[in-house]
Amino acid sequence: MTKPYRLYSEALKQQFGCRVHKISIDAGFTCPNRGGSRQQPGCLFCDPQGSGASGIARRLSIAGQLEQGKEVMRRKYRASRFIAYFQPFSNTFGPVEQLRHCYEQALAVSDVVGLAIGTRPDCVAEPVLALLAELQRRTDLWLELGLQSCHDRTLAFLRRGHDYACFLDAVARARRYGVRLCVHVILGLPGESRDEMLQLADEMARLRVDGIKIHLLHVLRGTALGDLYEQGAIRLLEQEAYVQLAVDFLERLQPDTLIQRLTGDGPRKTLLAPSWSLNKWEVLNAIEQEMARRGSVQGCRCRYR
Repeated sequence: MTKPYRLYSEALKQQFGCRVHKISIDAGFTCPNRGGSRQQPGCLFCDPQGSGASGIARRLSIAGQLEQGKEVMRRKYRASRFIAYFQPFSNTFGPVEQLRHCYEQALAVSDVVGLAIGTRPDCVAEPVLALLAELQRRTDLWLELGLQSCHDRTLAFLRRGHDYACFLDAVARARRYGVRLCVHVILGLPGESRDEMLQLADEMARLRVDGIKIHLLHVLRGTALGDLYEQGAIRLLEQEAYVQLAVDFLERLQPDTLIQRLTGDGPRKTLLAPSWSLNKWEVLNAIEQEMARRGSVQGCRCRYR
């Protein structure tokens, strides 16, 4: 069945002729917002292990983590090729030779056909981009930049430690090196209106980002955001509101932007809310049903063709 949006996993299947899955790995990096140069307690939503990084066998080497992940992905999804996803914290926050050593370890594992490197807009210095451009000529590489919002007051509330101008600078420099970009955004952030969230979609369309991960704001135990939620200081989206917003967002993107994620599903053990986010496939099906009801597809309301 053809999706009403451009699904990343389908693009991978077309490219490699088989199922390709990401394997999350922890290379031991930190970030400038947590134990790094700024000595801050981290972003508001990030847990001590690195936001969204559950289930990683940190005791193993990079190769060991990948080998274990390969077994799981082969059994669960019948995948035969894999992308090493450097996920927790900021995976470009270190000396270039250390970065090269980590990335090369991953590429040396059999059936690993690509790298996905998660980081922040303020952690992509010129030597890092030069290294990524070099590796991209050898493998399927994505630089994943956590943005979350294009509104500076929201970024300050989230304790991101950078502004939107910093992100725009990182995008411009990555483009000069020809490095592909996947941008992480969050819908439902406190204090943002629907129109402000859709301004973010328009910005992603204007910038013609290669890929995007659209996250639902969910709250994890052990985070500053979790503390605010338990104090009743923030409200979260209901499922129907999120579905409508996600469809509005998709309609405003460029038609060829690859959709790498459409919701958020935090670890069951640490998720405080919303509980409906655990029903990932129900949410994804509801998004497709709403697009069918509207007769819409990704990009049908894009302002920047």
